[in-house]
Amino acid sequence: MNGPRREALPEGIAGLADFEAHARARLSEPAWAYFSGGAADELSLRANRTAWDALRLHPRVLRELAGGHTRTHLLDRELPHPILLAPIAYQQLAHADGEIASAYAAAAQDAGLILSAQSSTPLETVAQAMAGGAGPLWFQLYIQPDRGFTRELVQRVEAAGYQALVLTVDAPVQGARDRERRAGFKLPAPISAVNLAGAIPPARAALGSGQSALFDGLLSTAASWRDVEWLHGITRLPLLLKGVQHADDARQAMDLGAAGLVVSNHGGRTLDTVAATAELLPYLAEALRARAGPRASLLVDGGIRRGTDVLKAIALGADAVLLGRPYVHALATAGALGVAHALRLLRDELEIAMALCGCKQLSEAGPHLLWQTRP
Repeated sequence: MNGPRREALPEGIAGLADFEAHARARLSEPAWAYFSGGAADELSLRANRTAWDALRLHPRVLRELAGGHTRTHLLDRELPHPILLAPIAYQQLAHADGEIASAYAAAAQDAGLILSAQSSTPLETVAQAMAGGAGPLWFQLYIQPDRGFTRELVQRVEAAGYQALVLTVDAPVQGARDRERRAGFKLPAPISAVNLAGAIPPARAALGSGQSALFDGLLSTAASWRDVEWLHGITRLPLLLKGVQHADDARQAMDLGAAGLVVSNHGGRTLDTVAATAELLPYLAEALRARAGPRASLLVDGGIRRGTDVLKAIALGADAVLLGRPYVHALATAGALGVAHALRLLRDELEIAMALCGCKQLSEAGPHLLWQTRP
């Protein structure tokens, strides 16, 4: 396996937002629309960012901070820091090295990586690139209409050394992505979802009068809670559900044996006008706290751009965060080096935020750290 390309980092990259303009200049209009766009009017896309901005930190001073660290625990494993790369499909659209570059960067910065089921690189190759890193390697999964293919894919994931499955549950259909349609986005050859090659597409049933191509056609094979129970029964890997937004669904997921949840609205890409993830996070954290039994892992994505956002997420009850679009911008800008630099910037900012808030370790962060949560 060849390593990633060696590239130079542009001057003037001081924060994650600085990658965006460089990425915009390098990507085609359709690719930019695919990675950066959201559903419909993109209200939830924008809300994800503004919700983190609306939270205000309430620091303590003159605390004893020597020996502080960013270590955390996730699925009974100690991690150097709570930052993982979110599952993002077709990364070769952003850079020729695609997911390989992201994996090398994650390994270099001890960050976790969740590989998309729609990766443009074989899952086994990505696992090899992640070898030696201290961060976890998980696989994001959509249950395919062909359940036999899904079982075989899970077996491949286990054999390749992935440590958890992340089942996306909030996208039984694609959202109305107006920006993509305006840009005429189509996946260019030879980029494809290589790990899904060979999956049998759902049969197109003949529709009767008054029937819906969506409800009576495509959704006739959509995943349900029965499939969550089935999936839990065919794998030895911990199972997390990504995209749960309602407390009742969170409780049902736990009842079916899920090891954790990813609080997510799919980056605002599926259903528009849903709540921002920073708003959903404390609500779902409370639902899990009120439930008897082992403590579930809780992660969050959507709008994370600064180390202060990571600290706020931990204060609201998250164990870790997923970084999304910014690392694709970094990937498009400078490949593996860009992604590694983005991760380093975010971790450095987290340490700065912790120090300035008087937090020696992440376990000291709680609602008291946020000004707006105070009476």
